[in-house]
Amino acid sequence: MSHQYRTRNENLTNFRKQREAPRNSYRSGGDREVNTLGKGRANGAISILHSLGLGRGCSIGIGIETEVALVDERSDISADSHNLLNSIEACWRSEGLPLPDKIGWKVTSDIPIGQGLKSSSALACAAILAMNESAWTNLSENSIVDLAVKSQRLAKCTITGSMDDTWASISPGWKLVDPSLDASSSVIIEGIIDESFSVLICLRGNRSSVVSSSPFLEQEPLFQRSLASIMRNSPLDSISTNGMAVAVATEDFDALRICNLCIAKGAVASGISGSGPAISIVCYEDDSKALEEVIIDMGFDVIKTKFSTSETLIEEAF
Repeated sequence: MSHQYRTRNENLTNFRKQREAPRNSYRSGGDREVNTLGKGRANGAISILHSLGLGRGCSIGIGIETEVALVDERSDISADSHNLLNSIEACWRSEGLPLPDKIGWKVTSDIPIGQGLKSSSALACAAILAMNESAWTNLSENSIVDLAVKSQRLAKCTITGSMDDTWASISPGWKLVDPSLDASSSVIIEGIIDESFSVLICLRGNRSSVVSSSPFLEQEPLFQRSLASIMRNSPLDSISTNGMAVAVATEDFDALRICNLCIAKGAVASGISGSGPAISIVCYEDDSKALEEVIIDMGFDVIKTKFSTSETLIEEAF
């Protein structure tokens, strides 16, 4: 998958953010060669419907990703502030699945953390896929999603269970899901969005406030409008309405201003992703450059990417 990252400090010059793919082996702090046992990749995603509003959620994958290598030596992943990788290992072992006594991880990611772009779901899925490859367990998608959700709940890095985010991390298109059910029963309706659209992500830094459920429940009418759009197979309308509801629930009125400006400048849809603060903007390719400059002129960095497709996910798997 490819994307472009633009920053206000680069005089509007595009460049491709390079990622170091996990190698078959690398050396630890000493001279010992560290071997890779398995690898996995998963996507970031953006929100279509926040599950705190109505108890149902919907997300769609985008072309930013996390790559995880399972290795045979313990390692410290400093960015894993919730100790999610430890929870993933614990959940895997609790299912009686095979795993060496001593393992470690190598993680490479271009998904911003703590900004509503589903970095935890991507990390959980990529790590489980790496263990799945290592152990030859051939887990189904449903099993991978269930394990990833269980791990995130154990790590307390989600307040919703992130079932919709997790589905979006490993499968194409969007799925409206009931997060109270197992993965095999969770999908209510699903669909795709035209892959020719560009997706811009306005990065506004890390989340500064704690999210609670009660303000979301107060925005039920807006979330109902967003849900109705999904049921009419109009997920782009849902992105904008959901974003409005989340902005009001989190009192992020700057987000409302940014989204309205982007739509006035030609965006097809725009809304907060997750609980924020990142904002997703969906647009036609011809309008993407002008919208990127609008975002940068406001003082924010921007990622340009696409929606995930079945072809890119198949490519990642091999």
